[in-house]
Amino acid sequence: MTKFLFVSDLDNTLVGDDQALEELNQKLKQHRQEYDTKIVYTTGRSLTLYQQLRDEKHLLTPDALVTAVGTEIYYHVGDHPDPTWSEQMASGWDRETVINTASHFADLTPQPETEQRPFKVSYFLSEVVAADVLFELEDLLQKRGLSVRLIYSGSKDLDIIPRRGNKGAAMQFLRQNWGIEATQTVVCGDSGNDIALFSVDKERGIIVGNALPELLRWCEINPADYRYLAKSHYAAGILEGLYYFGFFK
Repeated sequence: MTKFLFVSDLDNTLVGDDQALEELNQKLKQHRQEYDTKIVYTTGRSLTLYQQLRDEKHLLTPDALVTAVGTEIYYHVGDHPDPTWSEQMASGWDRETVINTASHFADLTPQPETEQRPFKVSYFLSEVVAADVLFELEDLLQKRGLSVRLIYSGSKDLDIIPRRGNKGAAMQFLRQNWGIEATQTVVCGDSGNDIALFSVDKERGIIVGNALPELLRWCEINPADYRYLAKSHYAAGILEGLYYFGFFK
């Protein structure tokens, strides 16, 4: 038993089974008290929607919160995001040009204003037309000189963010700042926007049993013995994985 870095997506990964979440919270809380384990939540949600979920599900207070698909890092809710990370996001980013470019595509429907962030522009996009739209949109953005990343997940959500930004890059930024090795880091996810978490280094990965086909397909193409596909869903799957890797005994 030793200190580790716990990094988890929220919706349909950490959250989804209240009883299992309560058990996981108790174990993580005890482990943090005894070994100084670090807890990080990483989510596509904005800070506003995270706060709603936190209050609804009684989430533990994390040591860091990564919101807006990896483009904002907070250490205390209410504070400004980490300025060093924000500076990295700002390099080469032109939000207005992204919005103007996307406006040419009738199949893109803007998500609510709460989900539009300084370094994230988000749309709803039907899976039926997604492949063609994503190809044409990315091509047009590149022709306009923008270095961006398109993240499509859940068969409906499209996030356009700076190329340097994603959940995995934010996790690595925190891991290195805290001096924690990849082998002492565990990442948990269920969907396409979590792929970046599983593709940084040799962090131990837990894919919950209810993971979406988009993540399962990626795992089949990119097999690794340091990832674990749980049988159980949501927080129960995370617990299963933490025991499998020996972080809990």
